[in-house]
Order: sequence, then structure tokens, then C-alpha cells
Amino acid sequence: MINYLRGDATLPLGDNPKIITHCCNDAGLWGAGFVLALSERWPFAEEAYRQWFTGAAQPEAWEGRVETSGPFGLGEVQLVLVGPKLWVANLVGQHGVGMGPGNRPPIRYDALQKGLVKVSRHANIHLAEVVMPRMGAGLAGGRWDAIETMIRAELVAKGSAVTVYDL
Repeated sequence: MINYLRGDATLPLGDNPKIITHCCNDAGLWGAGFVLALSERWPFAEEAYRQWFTGAAQPEAWEGRVETSGPFGLGEVQLVLVGPKLWVANLVGQHGVGMGPGNRPPIRYDALQKGLVKVSRHANIHLAEVVMPRMGAGLAGGRWDAIETMIRAELVAKGSAVTVYDL
């Protein structure tokens, strides 16, 4: 089941472990939409994303705070520990920004699904709830009904609690 709540996804309710999951682009751009709220609350999440994009070596001080599923690219996920039992999952599920050729939105459903599989693994290991805005359905231009179907298949069906926050 997906629980829908009105509120701020950067302030999830409850004390259980949580993974705040959102859709990022593969252009290394961070500056519009939900990421603004993330940066305001945890500038480290943005810093880690930008460093991942550039391929720069991760500082030793980040050990244990940042883990990635692979090199930066579509379908990959970076998990950033921003508090006790609280991670931000930077899921690369958007190709570029803005409409592409043929008026194609930047969302890449296959990449989003691949990333959700990786978030699910982390959630199951840490017994964490996955929280999110309606990721991929804003600036990325995705259809929420398609994204919700993926969330049900890759998270809910595999035992993860999911809460979607609408402001």
C-alpha cells in the first residue's frame, strides 16, 4: 500500500528509518523543484550529488555517509546519510532537463524502475520506509499513474512501506 499524506517530504513523520527518494537528472543540474527543499535542509545531499556527477574522488570524511550503486548515470542511485536513520536517495531517472526532441519529457521510466529496485534493496536491509514527493511527475514530465505502478511493483510488493507527500 502507498500512504498519501499532505505535508513536506523533507519532514517525514515517525521515528523509523527513512529514505527520502527523488528523481534527479543526468546532466548534473541541481537547482529547481524538490531539490531546493533538500538543499535548504541538507546541503550535503547536493554536494554529494555534484561530486558524484563530476566523478571526483569521495573525501574520506564521507566514508559511511555516501554510497552509490555505480558510476553516475541513468538508473543509478546515490544514498546520502543526512541524519540518524535518514537517507536521501538521489535516483537518476531523468535525461537532461526540459523537453527533448519530439517534445519528449526528460523522464526515463526504465531508469526510474532500475533505480527503485536499488532503493528497495537498501530499504529492506535497513528496514526503512521510503518517502517521496510525486517524484518524476513534476519537472521530469512523467505520468504519476505509470510511476505509481512502478512504486507498487518495486517497493510495495517487495515489503517496503511507502509514503508520498503532497505539499
